Amino acid sequence: MAPITDLSRNLLRTCPLCEAVCGLEITLDRDDHVTSIRGDKQDPFSKGFLCPKGASLGHLDEDPDRVTEPLIRDRATDTWRTAGWDEAFDYIAERFPPILAEHGNQAAALYLGNPNAHTVAGALYLPVLMRALGTKNLFSASTADQMPKQVASGLMFGDPLTVPVPDLDRTDYLLMLGANPLESNGSLCTAPDFPGRLKALRRRGGRFVVVDPRLTRTAKLADEHLFVRPGTDAYLLFGIVHTLFAEGLTEVRVEVAGLDELRAAAADFTPEVVAARTGVAAETVVRIARELAAAPTAAVYARIGTCTAEFGTLTQWLVDVLNVLTGNLDSPGGAMFATAAAGGISRTKPFRTGRWTSRVRGLPESMGELPVATLADEIRTPGQGQVRAMVTVAGNPVLSAPSGARLDAALAGLEFMVSVDRYVNETTRHADVILPPPRPLQSPHYDFALLQFAVRNYTRYSRPLVPLGDRPSEAGVLARLGAALTGRPHDGTGDQDPLTMVDELVIAGMLHKAGIPERRPELHGETSTEQRIDLMLRLGPYGEWNGGTLNLQELLDNPHGIDLGPLRPRLPEALRTASKKVELAPAPLLADVARLRAKLAEDAPDFVLIGRRHLRSNNSWMHNVATLVSGTNRCTLQIHPDDVNRLGLGDQAVVKSAAGMLTVPLEPTEAIMPGVVSLPHGWGHDGSSQTVAKANAGVNANALTDDSVVDVPSGNAVFNGVPVTLTPA
Repeated sequence: MAPITDLSRNLLRTCPLCEAVCGLEITLDRDDHVTSIRGDKQDPFSKGFLCPKGASLGHLDEDPDRVTEPLIRDRATDTWRTAGWDEAFDYIAERFPPILAEHGNQAAALYLGNPNAHTVAGALYLPVLMRALGTKNLFSASTADQMPKQVASGLMFGDPLTVPVPDLDRTDYLLMLGANPLESNGSLCTAPDFPGRLKALRRRGGRFVVVDPRLTRTAKLADEHLFVRPGTDAYLLFGIVHTLFAEGLTEVRVEVAGLDELRAAAADFTPEVVAARTGVAAETVVRIARELAAAPTAAVYARIGTCTAEFGTLTQWLVDVLNVLTGNLDSPGGAMFATAAAGGISRTKPFRTGRWTSRVRGLPESMGELPVATLADEIRTPGQGQVRAMVTVAGNPVLSAPSGARLDAALAGLEFMVSVDRYVNETTRHADVILPPPRPLQSPHYDFALLQFAVRNYTRYSRPLVPLGDRPSEAGVLARLGAALTGRPHDGTGDQDPLTMVDELVIAGMLHKAGIPERRPELHGETSTEQRIDLMLRLGPYGEWNGGTLNLQELLDNPHGIDLGPLRPRLPEALRTASKKVELAPAPLLADVARLRAKLAEDAPDFVLIGRRHLRSNNSWMHNVATLVSGTNRCTLQIHPDDVNRLGLGDQAVVKSAAGMLTVPLEPTEAIMPGVVSLPHGWGHDGSSQTVAKANAGVNANALTDDSVVDVPSGNAVFNGVPVTLTPA
């Protein structure tokens, strides 16, 4: 890679804007401005693929509305002033620790947003804040997104990060539910050029079936699209499971526990019973079961549309139950587990939820965090442990969490709030201090989280393309913030540098655990962060200290990335269950089947609301780029024309739910089922200081979602299948 002082400035890095991890070739001028972005054709994984988000990285990187210096808010006048870094951290150290001293550590909360999954700092340094706060009140976007998948994987395989992904490049049959990768680029399934991989599946004679309440762009590409009533995917999958057992079509090829219990649980969910609930004909349910069983290889994959529903965890469980029953789990062409190159700390005990519960509603913890659906309760409800101070990092829960207006009011009542964020947005406007991260191109990039879910084993590291100047790195901001939250020295210099201290402790601990402390001088890297990455690579499954060759220098020598080969079988060594088998009938999930069965007796609502993905959007933080909010990226309510006529609606409608009410412009389309309406998430920018976002404000869909309704096993918020009524505006 060319040095950052080279004025030719054709540089390489990984796109940090979604889960596809595409390689980019970026041209910078002498003033470090982006002049062009192309897909990196030499990247062995993405092979030059580029979507509109990646092409707009330069606009996001240099957004004129971004915060570039720390801001401190005067509460009396609700105005902001810029501050130096030392002053900002001093102010935090003065105000935050006394609140914890008076009310205890549980008076603090931490919220982590989606962009943390796309940064080195988010992967490596957020534990600094968790330890500094010492609170069980940890919340994140995970419980507004994928927690059902992780809970299901944790209960089945013993580790919530052991998530099977479809082996897209080798499968003969793909059944996809509630996912729209032609818009999202994939999720919990890292696959650059997802559209191209689906087209290749069909070219080689494979079959691709999509189940979705909308005829999405992905569904239009499929061999078959099945409309399904929102929130009923678990019934459909149970009907398929029932058929496999009833017709003797199961072929289990991995060691399992609970097969008989699973068979008993599926007994009531006949194709006829589930057809009445899902809208998918009984004969279609039977046919899909037979097709899955007969295909040479097959994979079932479901994503956010099924996760953010009332029975999200049951749905995710049944997805992998089907992969097991058809002999396709951990088998080429089926659902397999990636082998990520950067080794971390392996789980030693089987996964479980509910190690503690939330104070107000008693909702269980999962993966160390509480459901974001109860965050407002924890702030607003008086008593011992009431949240009075908060830290947010790269998150906008006022727009992304359920009952957004209620959470907005709750945040306004906090005694003190700190946000690490690049914008003054609907959430951070309540902060007392905003600490801005660097521009994306000023930060290193390694996909610790996303490469755990890749459809091919691959690794790539990108050094910063633009110098930091006199501002701290994002890792430095988090390390100094952790010190300031406890009142410790945070000046970032000399022996007291919090970042260096953190990295030295982590490196020493990892070396000690690996039994090789004397090899620390061999670690390579220009910064202590790079030395940590080097150590993780050396200790990983391909690493130099684990029988392979991989280290940081090898990645620097191969800036386009390294192909580590197709997915390979990993069971049973990847299992962390107590039985050392795949658990087909975990007790918490069998218990929730009773709730699913009871729901059969309830009448379905006349209208339900679902969400919607946009190709040029990844939640609220991309709505300030003009090229990404134009065209089809519109905040409209999609509705079937028959429903418009039946209800006598005009260009707009009033949409009401148990949680709130919105007036929304309508977009009639036959691509959506009658009785279903769809509103994209992440909009409602009336409270933003972002120029483009405010001019294209839209409405907040989470004014309609209800924070009192969650998926029981995971605590995940419910955004799909929300009962609503519509009247003329």
